[in-house]
Amino acid sequence: MKRTHNNGDLRLSDAGSEVTLVGWVSRRRNLGSLVFIDLRDRSGIVQITCDETVAEQVREVRNEYILQVEGKVVQRQDKNPKMATGEIEVYARQITVINTAETTPMIIADQTDALEDTRLKYRYLDLRRAPLQKNLMLRHQVALLTRNYLSERGFIEVETPILCKSTPEGARDYLVPSRISKGKFYALPQSPQIYKQLLMIGGLERYFQIARCFRDEDLRADRQPEFTQIDIEMSFVDEQQIWEVVEGLMQQIFRTVRQVELPAQFPRMTYRECMARYGSDKPDLRFGMEIQDVSALFAQTEFTVFRNVLAEEKGMVGALVAQGAASRFSRKEIDKLQEYVRIYGAKALAWLKLSDGQLSGSIAKGISDQEKEALKQQLKLSDGDLVFMIADTAKIAQTSLGALRVKLGHELQLIDENQFCFLWVTDFPMFEYSEEQERYVAAHHPFTCPNLEDVDKLLTDPENCYSRAYDLVLNGYELLSGSIRIHDQQVQKKVFEAIGMTMEEAQEKFGFFIEAFRYGTPPHGGVGIGLERLIMILAQTENIRDVVAFPKTASASDLMSEAPNSVDEKQLKELHIMLEK
Repeated sequence: MKRTHNNGDLRLSDAGSEVTLVGWVSRRRNLGSLVFIDLRDRSGIVQITCDETVAEQVREVRNEYILQVEGKVVQRQDKNPKMATGEIEVYARQITVINTAETTPMIIADQTDALEDTRLKYRYLDLRRAPLQKNLMLRHQVALLTRNYLSERGFIEVETPILCKSTPEGARDYLVPSRISKGKFYALPQSPQIYKQLLMIGGLERYFQIARCFRDEDLRADRQPEFTQIDIEMSFVDEQQIWEVVEGLMQQIFRTVRQVELPAQFPRMTYRECMARYGSDKPDLRFGMEIQDVSALFAQTEFTVFRNVLAEEKGMVGALVAQGAASRFSRKEIDKLQEYVRIYGAKALAWLKLSDGQLSGSIAKGISDQEKEALKQQLKLSDGDLVFMIADTAKIAQTSLGALRVKLGHELQLIDENQFCFLWVTDFPMFEYSEEQERYVAAHHPFTCPNLEDVDKLLTDPENCYSRAYDLVLNGYELLSGSIRIHDQQVQKKVFEAIGMTMEEAQEKFGFFIEAFRYGTPPHGGVGIGLERLIMILAQTENIRDVVAFPKTASASDLMSEAPNSVDEKQLKELHIMLEK
């Protein structure tokens, strides 16, 4: 197939050149003596002008026909500043129809009115649209930058198995039945966690992989059942050395892709400080509006609701100040915010407005004048400010106010979409209590190293043990998760015991891994960076499906290929599987 240029690359400097182009018909306009065709390929669109000498060749041409066009580049009289090729057009001398096309079930243009289900069913047509192609090219660019950056720093790319053993790592596994080993199953990896640690035991010291991962969990806008992470593991390092590698990678990606210079070192904050100030372990730092603990102001309060909450051991009264927002929210809109915080466990949302130096609102009559004055002083209130307050356990009050903070940030347009705020969140809880299992479970995974000062508390005070786990947060998204791993066999044994796992059970689940620890395990740690989330932020979209070529729906189905699907009885028998009716 002859082709001399890409359509979107032609410019005024090409005027006078003879060219041969190929592509899809994006639009056809018939003006009688002239027919104009917008011809699209991956590089962009160029206008083809057809006079009466080639009119017969394009008489039946419609949108999405594939054409080969031979002609001459000329300067346009009516330039189109909205097109990259808007200063030129190609006068056609010969047009060949390479393939025809039926009327498409959706408009193929930068902006389409097609429903998402239609776009997913006909994804191969949706992929012809420039925004999706741009996102996939961006993804390719970031992957290439990553490979080059890490390779230049002594990392080795190693592929780890896709068919592996099912191990408890948090989410449900996707299972693959074995035809040869009757009644047994492989699992698809939730991450290459165990294998990358084995690579460190194997002496590779610096490993990376752009790895496919699979988790059978409930989906949302920033989550898919199969996803990709930039997986990194290093030996003989501490947190600081790992963070420096990641910061350098992010600096290079953002400098190249977005022409943004990031700070030399990203800020850091402990998990406990994040929760206290932002009510989230992935805070969006593009705006302020921090949570303030006003419990001390109400230590002697007569207001029953606050008094009862503060009488509890973990009770608190938290507040958010929406500056100048008193007139922005009606009583009806505040009632909607009441319903919103209930999603996060809050029983009620109190509110106050300051006007002419006086506080009014839902609890204005319940609190004393002294408490009102103290509140104005601590919160530094000005006329027109709106205060939201939640009294509950510290966990519920912080989480509810944190969610409300993000919602208000968007509704009050406090967020600069062109700002990129990174944050290292450190010292995560080592364990979390599972009401369902009635025991403590690993908050990260059971191979995360505890803080040295907490090792002696693993069995006696698991609630107050913190780990050497860390997340990198960007604009309210968890971009990566990582940790320093356990390399001491005795510490690993204590962690298993703390989560109620006997060594016999650990041997059954992780036997080969535990045995490897007996042969000299180096101190090591690493990270897994969510590639799709990174591309989402770089592409400035909030839907992860926009950066995945063939994504799944919220119910984990593929509308295009109709997966998952039923299989015939013969296949089931080969796999020793019988379905219950």
